Amino acid sequence: MTQTLQHYINGQRVEGASGRYSDVFDPATGAVSARVPLASAAEVEKTIAAAQAAFPGWAATTPLRRSRIMNKFRDLLDDNADELAALISKEHGKVHDDAMGEVTRGIEVVEFAMGAPHLLKGEVTENIGTNIDSHSLRQPLGVVAGITPFNFPAMVPMWMFPVALACGNTFILKPSERDPSPPLMLAELWKQAGLPDGAFNVINGDKEAVDVLLTNPDVKAVSFVGSTPIAQYIYATGAAHGKRVQALGGAKNHMLIMPDADLDKAVDALMGAAYGSAGERCMAISVAVPVGDETADALIERLVPRIKALKVGPGSDKSSEMGPLVTRDHWNKVKGYVDIGVEEGATLVVDGREFKMTQPGYENGFFLGGSLFDHVTPKMRIYQEEIFGPVLCVVRAQNYKEAMDMINGHEYGNGVAIFTRDGDSAHTFAGDVEAGMVGINVPIPVPMAFHSFGGWKHSLFGDHHMHGPEGVRFYTRLKTITTRWFTSIRAGADFVMPTMK
Repeated sequence: MTQTLQHYINGQRVEGASGRYSDVFDPATGAVSARVPLASAAEVEKTIAAAQAAFPGWAATTPLRRSRIMNKFRDLLDDNADELAALISKEHGKVHDDAMGEVTRGIEVVEFAMGAPHLLKGEVTENIGTNIDSHSLRQPLGVVAGITPFNFPAMVPMWMFPVALACGNTFILKPSERDPSPPLMLAELWKQAGLPDGAFNVINGDKEAVDVLLTNPDVKAVSFVGSTPIAQYIYATGAAHGKRVQALGGAKNHMLIMPDADLDKAVDALMGAAYGSAGERCMAISVAVPVGDETADALIERLVPRIKALKVGPGSDKSSEMGPLVTRDHWNKVKGYVDIGVEEGATLVVDGREFKMTQPGYENGFFLGGSLFDHVTPKMRIYQEEIFGPVLCVVRAQNYKEAMDMINGHEYGNGVAIFTRDGDSAHTFAGDVEAGMVGINVPIPVPMAFHSFGGWKHSLFGDHHMHGPEGVRFYTRLKTITTRWFTSIRAGADFVMPTMK
């Protein structure tokens, strides 16, 4: 019998009441593994009310006490990491080691948030005027929400809620309906850690649920990661209803390979960055830009046998290097982009469409091999649009300036990398490139938790990046207090603009 999942509201699992459900698949077999309820507007309102009721008590909890609960949550994550990774692998499809890496990167944000007593310290200036002091506070917003994608069902939520909770807010998570089990497990771990009921909630749903979160006045801020069209909608709708919004959108991440680069290391980097997690990463490298035809030819020569040798298989198989795509619909979309690239005239050097899974029990899984295109041009759709699959495009540039003009001319500016041995090239690139995250001989420059994550241009809508110092600023309001204690009293009032003499 197919398992029916629940929501998690006010400290307990709650059955769906809308009568609407969505299928959850095991991508490795293609079979339905569960069904998840899609919340009605009334169910979302109930969740918001629970979070609102929990807010005063949680906001009044001392930062030290919040940090201790966060510490217990971290320990529980450590103890249950393998089980959480298995859930991720089962519903998303990524290989187990990659899923473990996702859990680890999420734990790092929790560890950053454990520093709440330090993170929330304000500033003070004594005697800014005669007998006058000024100090600042950072106070929580109230109920905040996170709307997260399928590709990182544990890590991306953990970019958001640890910092939000550490700052004293209560949190509502609306995860992807494609892999909802890991967020529900996270909710159970919060309960075990001692988080008060209602402080962390999980509501499953689709656009109906999202629209309530975007319009209800009790939700003060919304964080989002997903495609650019949806990010634009989230930002415009949430901002129009007076909310703070950070909405991370799509990406088309380039790796610039200079003629002096160590090509063997560049190829190693590209294999992991382009085909890891089947390319379903917002920081995946999907465009390689070798400078000069000699560099490009040598790069292609090294890449082809590596891509053909990719071990594609179920995530539960420890020998698998790349798992299936998340759904049949997404499989069709990625395959369709390979078809488009051929029609547009790019050279398909390795055709991932030819891959056939023969391992017993997995013949109907959503598997696709790695694809490699050469002679891609900036006018092609496979260059302009985010494919979000195991497809690498090689766009040849004749010189550094041509490469930089192309990279900076793209509408996305999420992440970017350069491989070179030359410090001057690296320094110039880092300063000139128009992207939010830059790697120097690092293919996927995802910042550590105590820095902040976010792109530029159409990869980010809103003023704040996620986690790190930017996350603390996003989830708090600044209050500045000016104080004077009179040492003498004189009659009369001042009617001029106050100044500090």
